[in-house]
Amino acid sequence: MKILVTGANGYIGKRLINYLLSAGHNVVALVRDTRRFDYNCYKKFIRSGQKRLKVLQGDLTDLSSCEQIPEDIVAAYYLVHSMSASKPKSDFYEMETLCAKNFIELVSKTQIEQTIYLGGIANDHELSKHLSSRLHVEEILKEGDYHLTVLRAAIIIGSGSASFEIIRDLVEKLPIMFTPKWVDNKCQPIAIYDVMRYLLAVLLKNEAFDQAFDIGGPDILSYKEMLLGYAKARGLKRWVIDIPFMSTRFSSYWLYLVTSTTYSLARALVDSLKNEVVCKREGIKNIIPQHKCYDYETAVKRALYRVNTNNVFSSWTDSLVKGAMEDSLYLDSIERLYDRQKGVFIDENEIEFDRDLNEVIENLWSIGGTRGWYYMDWAWEIRGFLDKLVGGVGLRRGRRSENLLEPGDALDFWRVLIANRHNKHLLLFAEMKLPGEAWLEFKIKQRDKKNIFVIRATFHPKGLLGRLYWYILIPVHFFIFKEMAKAIINYRPKQKTISVT
Repeated sequence: MKILVTGANGYIGKRLINYLLSAGHNVVALVRDTRRFDYNCYKKFIRSGQKRLKVLQGDLTDLSSCEQIPEDIVAAYYLVHSMSASKPKSDFYEMETLCAKNFIELVSKTQIEQTIYLGGIANDHELSKHLSSRLHVEEILKEGDYHLTVLRAAIIIGSGSASFEIIRDLVEKLPIMFTPKWVDNKCQPIAIYDVMRYLLAVLLKNEAFDQAFDIGGPDILSYKEMLLGYAKARGLKRWVIDIPFMSTRFSSYWLYLVTSTTYSLARALVDSLKNEVVCKREGIKNIIPQHKCYDYETAVKRALYRVNTNNVFSSWTDSLVKGAMEDSLYLDSIERLYDRQKGVFIDENEIEFDRDLNEVIENLWSIGGTRGWYYMDWAWEIRGFLDKLVGGVGLRRGRRSENLLEPGDALDFWRVLIANRHNKHLLLFAEMKLPGEAWLEFKIKQRDKKNIFVIRATFHPKGLLGRLYWYILIPVHFFIFKEMAKAIINYRPKQKTISVT
């Protein structure tokens, strides 16, 4: 059967497509920017000659941008949300309303029988703005000419999920955590694997039509218990100290500074954490009585295994803040990058090397994240911290994989524009706060049968402040880029030892 997946570039959507294809379904993936769709995630289906995946472009905030959906769609997954949108917080309620209404119109001319919506557990009388919006979307989707099935989840535990990464950031970095009073509120976390199982299990199942179910794991825990549970799984000693007078705004800003999250996402999460999210509509157990969900400790260990083995299929950081790579970022920015007539500043260094080419490329493709930037990491950390202070993304976004890069990936405070291993070309665009636009470009070329490593920093300043910024950094660039190029060439990763007991 043919299934539509909206939000297909998101954390849940990318994984769900893999499950659907593995189950033999045909999938139509709706994304806001097809240039960012990672076909490599589904290469086993593409290489086998199966043409069961079709990718269409469309932004549900603008129905005219959506390509026509095939008429033979029989079911759809609605996975669109605006929690981390860059627009003001007063707008995301309206954005989600508009998206839901446009979705109904988009599928109105298809043969759709069922829409499956993944929302949030919303059983309290007074809900956060985020949970209230999720519930409002649910009510709108009921108006469509199809059967609606709603799965409501609390915190999802899985490698790359925003909730898990925030927990991981806090526990790994802070031996002592000062937390507001809401850390004693109860939550029923669920493993990403169990979310996937439920999403597939209700597909075109009559008993699930026009029903809403809460889904969660077997453990009901406070947020403090989840933090300490993660510490236990990692073998770490951690202490959580409550500060009752810590405000929501301060909590959001603290979370934003310490973890890899954006401020808008941190604010939405903190607001939602004030609500207890425990399953009450548990009818899903009657539909899938044999399914036993992972407990919290097992879910954490599975997620950590994925992280430690470099097998993170999707991450919340992969999505752009605005969802689509605007032409000013993706196409016009490249034109400005190479247009020497528009006042761009360039710092270029070339290093000749005779080390094995593949080893150097592997080092380059592992840049950032836990590997770091090879030279003066402390300076990159300071720059990332300063970026966080002024509302930027900072360094803590890290990267989805230790040695894989695709266009559209987040890479600390950069966005990958070009990642072509065959052509030995990596181009990054700066998403930090700057008085202008910045690119960092790496190439390996040959000259007189010798390999040349090229690193080029390009800056397009905005006004006088942008020019002053560049001139102030000239002495730093003089040292850092040449030495960084040498370090990338000469770096030899330590051999990992595996103990067997």
